[in-house]
This record gives sequence, C-alpha cells and structure tokens, in this order.
Amino acid sequence: MQYECALDRAGLIDLALTRYFANVDAKNLEATLDCFHDEALFCVQTAFTRHAGKGELRRMFQDFFAANAEIVHKDFTCTVDEKNGRISACFEAVLTAPDGSVTRLFNTNFWRIRGDRFQEVYVYMSGENPLV
Repeated sequence: MQYECALDRAGLIDLALTRYFANVDAKNLEATLDCFHDEALFCVQTAFTRHAGKGELRRMFQDFFAANAEIVHKDFTCTVDEKNGRISACFEAVLTAPDGSVTRLFNTNFWRIRGDRFQEVYVYMSGENPLV
C-alpha cells in the first residue's frame, strides 16, 4: 500500500533525524511518540519483533529509555524517496547502560510516511535488540 506523504525531501530528513532521533536521544517520550500515527507498525526485522499502535510503542520506548543512562544516534547517511514518502538511514547507535557499559550498534532504519508521520518502521540491527 502506498500512503500519501505531505513532506518534501528536507521534511522527511527532519522527521527522521530532528523530530525522531533527537527526541529519542533526549528521552522525550511524548515528542518521540508524536512522530508516529496511532496505528503505526514498528518492526525490528533482525529480531523478529513487532510493535503495533501507540500503546505498544509507548511501552517499548519507556523500557528502552529506562534501560539506558545515555542514548546517542550519530553518523547518519540518509536515502530519500520523496516521491513515495520513504526514507532510510544508516547510523551508529551508542547505548550507555546505568553501570557505564557501552553497546554500539550499526543499524539501518526504513520508514514509510503517511502525511507527516511514520506509518511503518523497519529496523535492521547489528547486535542484540534493545527495543523489546
């Protein structure tokens, strides 16, 4: 299914990097959830996990934020399909646990946009899935 997208190239990049990842890194739950439609789907393909709807996303992000003292997403390379409202990003995720241990993941996310928010997110991770 193709969704109507209300964002241009710059808007798609802004949604992914500024509205989404910057708020994840700041552990700003409401602003993070505001990037998603109410019935959005979030799949971690490499771990066979699926979260559907804002209720499941809220719980997933609450657990993720609580499990990490610091979250940093960086070194993004984005590919944008403006015509079809899609964007992907390759990046490094650096997660620091409360005990100071650090996990580095090299991930790729694929987003399908409906309007100006995420309708579907597909994540490929280089290591163990912290989004359970």
